[in-house]
Amino acid sequence: MQLVKFLAPHFHFVSDPTAWVALLTLVVLEVVLGIDNLIFISILTNKLPEAQRARARRLGISAALIMRLILLATISIIVQLTTPVFTAFGHGFSWRDLILIAGGLFLVWKATKEIHHTVDPQDHQDTMVGTLQMSLAGAIFQILLLDLVFSIDSIITAVGMTDEIVIMYIAVILAVSVMMLAATPLANFIARNPSIVMLALGFLLMIGMTLIADGMGYHVPKGYIYAAMGFSALVEGLNMMARRRKRQGSGEGH
Repeated sequence: MQLVKFLAPHFHFVSDPTAWVALLTLVVLEVVLGIDNLIFISILTNKLPEAQRARARRLGISAALIMRLILLATISIIVQLTTPVFTAFGHGFSWRDLILIAGGLFLVWKATKEIHHTVDPQDHQDTMVGTLQMSLAGAIFQILLLDLVFSIDSIITAVGMTDEIVIMYIAVILAVSVMMLAATPLANFIARNPSIVMLALGFLLMIGMTLIADGMGYHVPKGYIYAAMGFSALVEGLNMMARRRKRQGSGEGH
C-alpha cells in the first residue's frame, strides 16, 4: 500500500491522453534513432568470433540501456549541454555540438576503416592475429561510445516533447527492448548478404557526416536521411530478388 502511495504521483499521466501521445511518439522516435545503433552493432559484432556475437549484442545493448537510464537521472545537467561554451566561425558551440562532432568523426573513421577492410580483406587479415581476446571488450566499448552520442541527442529531443521523466524512462526501456529483439535477426541478415554490408557502411558514413553537420550548426532533417536509407534498401532488395531469380533460373537450366 505504501508503494502504491509512493508511485501514484509519478504515474498521474496515466489518465492524460496527451501524455499517452507523447509516450507513443517518444517510443517511435527512440526506435527510429535506434536503427543507426542497430546497423553499427550488427556490423561490429559480426566481426567477432561467431560464439561471441550474441553475447556481445546482449551485453552491449544491456549496458547501453543502463547508461541511458543513468543519463536520464542527470537530465538537468544534459539540458544545460545546449548552452554555448565558445564561438568559432560565427557559430556558438555547446558541449552537445562537440559531442555530436566527436561522435560523427568516430563514425566516419569507423565506417571508412570497415569499407577499406571490406574492399581489401587481405590487408585486414594481417591485423587480426592476436587481437581476438580484446575484441569482445572492444566491441562493447565502441557500442557504448556511439550510444552515448545518440542518447544525449535523443534525451535533449525528448525534453522538448514532454516534461514527464517517467514517460522518458518508459520510452527508453521499450525502445531498447525492441533493439534487443531486432539485433540478432538484423545481424544475421547482414551476415548472410555481403552486399548489404557495404550498403550499411554507406549508411553509417552518411549518419556520421550528418552528426558532424549538426554539431557545426547545419541541421539536416532526419526524414531526408531515413528516406535515402529506405530508398537504397528498397533498390538493394530488388537487386537481391533479381540475383535470387537468376540463380534459380540457372539451376533449372541445368
